[in-house]
Amino acid sequence: MKGQGVSELAGEAGYLLEIGLLKRTRRTGWWIAGIRDPESIAEHSWRTAITGMIIASHEGADPARTSMLCSLHDTPETRIGDIPKIGKHYLKATAPDTIAADQTAKCSDQAGQVIRDAIAEFEAGQTPEALCAKDADKLECLIQAVEYQHQGVSTVTRWIESSLAALKTDTARGLADEILKANPLAWEQTRRPSAT
Repeated sequence: MKGQGVSELAGEAGYLLEIGLLKRTRRTGWWIAGIRDPESIAEHSWRTAITGMIIASHEGADPARTSMLCSLHDTPETRIGDIPKIGKHYLKATAPDTIAADQTAKCSDQAGQVIRDAIAEFEAGQTPEALCAKDADKLECLIQAVEYQHQGVSTVTRWIESSLAALKTDTARGLADEILKANPLAWEQTRRPSAT
């Protein structure tokens, strides 16, 4: 712990407890599509982080940095919830950077700065890692919509179309093409031959 006492980590502990709310907070846009029990924000962020790592590895960006941006990009939603696209037309939301500053106000300078910088980088969308992370965010939404579609939900087409239209990198567009052709359970048949 490099000389830090337990009390000096109280801010970080509070932040970790706060972001646990994302495990219980649902992605509200899916309710509009008729999904009764949609994924949580944390579930979305988890697959977004892995998706971002994969995109970055093909795009020449730093996969670890991209994955971190993906992991943190929705953490401000502990304080404002997941506002669906239609809701953003009616609400003036506080900037994620401002929320992150409040969330990390009691964290150590070093931890707080890492979190704030990552969220600001994601929001600015200028670095190769942020571009990959933003594509991962949209691609994960497309993947989730495809899974819901295969479960019989027919109202998710516009989520697929809008996510597809938002993708910027060649890798994300290529992955989307493959996902749209794939059976979500095809992975179940993928395994190495048994050694006998």
